[in-house]
Amino acid sequence: SLAADPAVISPQDPTLLIGSSLVATCTVSPDSHLKAEDLYWTLNGRRLPATSYTALSPTTLSVALSHLNGSKQQSGDNLVCHSRDGGILAGSCLYVGLPPEKPVNITCWSKNMKDLTCKWAPGTEGETFLPTNYTLKYKLRWYGRDNTCQEYHTAGPYSCHIPKDLALFTPYEIWVEASNRLGVAVSDVVMLDILDVVTTDPPPDVHVSRVGDLEDQLSVRWSSPPALKDFLFQAKYQIQYRVEDSSEWKVVDDVGNQTSCRLAGLRPGTVYFVQVRCNPYGIYGSKKAGIWSDWSNPTAASTPRSERAAGGCDPKGGEQNTTLRRELKQFFGWVKKHAYGCSNLGIKLYDQWRVWLQKSHKTRNQV
Repeated sequence: SLAADPAVISPQDPTLLIGSSLVATCTVSPDSHLKAEDLYWTLNGRRLPATSYTALSPTTLSVALSHLNGSKQQSGDNLVCHSRDGGILAGSCLYVGLPPEKPVNITCWSKNMKDLTCKWAPGTEGETFLPTNYTLKYKLRWYGRDNTCQEYHTAGPYSCHIPKDLALFTPYEIWVEASNRLGVAVSDVVMLDILDVVTTDPPPDVHVSRVGDLEDQLSVRWSSPPALKDFLFQAKYQIQYRVEDSSEWKVVDDVGNQTSCRLAGLRPGTVYFVQVRCNPYGIYGSKKAGIWSDWSNPTAASTPRSERAAGGCDPKGGEQNTTLRRELKQFFGWVKKHAYGCSNLGIKLYDQWRVWLQKSHKTRNQV
């Protein structure tokens, strides 16, 4: 190597546990006309202190690293040997991290009984500071060979999708293997039947409409998932709705198997957004609970505006004059009955009459 390169670092690209120590050496080629005192070290671009150096020979300089932290880069930390003028003579990648932990929390679902998607968690700590590969494997429980999932990251960073060629009425064994430069870890085996983990597309054809002139109600209708129309199954539905200017959803749980529902107790003259989702269960007699679909796209509708709360226009001039004449006639009739001998009429007396009039109307309504 020295014949081709100006210097060589040893060890080359080591893999170490977090907290380890390392002594690396840089040996320059005789043809470079460099000496150990002409060299210095950097780690990820930061110059290492000269107190960590030791000249092992006229052409070899070592550096001591202790209590190493996890690698800051997935491609490894860059340990570089330089000449005095800053030129790069040689480099090595340090891979410092942890072995993988056993993957946990494997969950799977089948969209419309046509495929299977699984996801998992990488263990209690998760971060290994090293490139870690995850492989999902599966096989039929009583026979068959091991199969390896090919489509990763379809439902998040720790997930894989099996698009086809799945058997029904036979349980599968599913597990995940994690591997990196420091070791291998295997999850517990999960056993499942495709029929027990079915979910659907969101319910289609969601319509929201008014219920006549009822100002506090909306009617919601939708269709059953078409992909499951040929299978024996039951379905549960949920509705959630919110006011246009709010982010808080209210959920209606007790919709059951029906494909319509009436929302009541709403605000008059208000725009609402409504979503529906489906949970298929009991497919071909399966006793397991189904898995909720995603929510349908929001559908908007508004309740009728309340006439009592609506801001109306002022009465026409003729209607105002008629009302005023009627009130004045009532007022002077009241004055003649209750204010004998009064010569000065004012606003205070008029206000007393209005209170009397309101009490009179209230008593009449109660009767």
